[in-house]
Amino acid sequence: MKLLRKLFAIFVLGGALTTSLKAQTTDTLIINNGERRIFGIHHRPAGAKDVNMPVLILAHGFNGTHHYGRSYFEPMGELGYQTYTFDFPCGGTESAIDNNTLNMSIRDEESDLLAVIDYFASREDTDGSRIVVLGGSQGGLVSALAASKAPEKIYRLILEYPAFCIPNHHNGRYGSVEEIPDTTYIWKVPLGRRFFAELRDMDAFAGMGLYTRPVLIIHGDKDPVVPLNDSERAVGLYPDARLKVISGAGHGFSGEDFTLSLKYITEFLKAK
Repeated sequence: MKLLRKLFAIFVLGGALTTSLKAQTTDTLIINNGERRIFGIHHRPAGAKDVNMPVLILAHGFNGTHHYGRSYFEPMGELGYQTYTFDFPCGGTESAIDNNTLNMSIRDEESDLLAVIDYFASREDTDGSRIVVLGGSQGGLVSALAASKAPEKIYRLILEYPAFCIPNHHNGRYGSVEEIPDTTYIWKVPLGRRFFAELRDMDAFAGMGLYTRPVLIIHGDKDPVVPLNDSERAVGLYPDARLKVISGAGHGFSGEDFTLSLKYITEFLKAK
């Protein structure tokens, strides 16, 4: 009977869904950034209660959700990390709270990520000196921008197939701000005028030298979306960076490619 309770323990506490399995906890956690409400999932490994733990924060890519980070819960828990994966408000058509992608903004996502970092830095059960950020694709660009804005707040930076190409790619779509329409569809996702207008003065590489702590970039050499040479350029701009290229991998990792990426991340986080 006790085993049944343990396996199927699902509680609703204060509006947050809490599950417990093998002494691990996974809770919904909403973080406020001004009027913006950030929906996320917070995972803590066994024995984590009231322990001052490091945290891994995951930033999803274009039209993604918090589900991007779920695969990292157990492997990061084994390293002693709590994990938080979240939806950027307006960042995807399946976002839990606000899925109006017409309001998607990379600058807003940068602000949201910084708000999440500040939230965990203020928690008594979190080691604020060991906050790791992992961003994929557009989330990688957002993570890089956030790291250049607040380099002292991020202990380690991990970028998977980071979309540094977004500003240049989309600026070539329209010759001037005046030419940008109210709605543009990218991969069938409607984006508003602001998304493209704010890219006009955005340089993905300009602030990289401001972040002097260790950086890991992982990229597939068969990526059809984001050019590998952008990651090669970034490694030369960060003062302390390394690039791991996964042979045959495309845009996004699964199967053996994901396993290999986890190996690189584990080695990176264990290194002193």
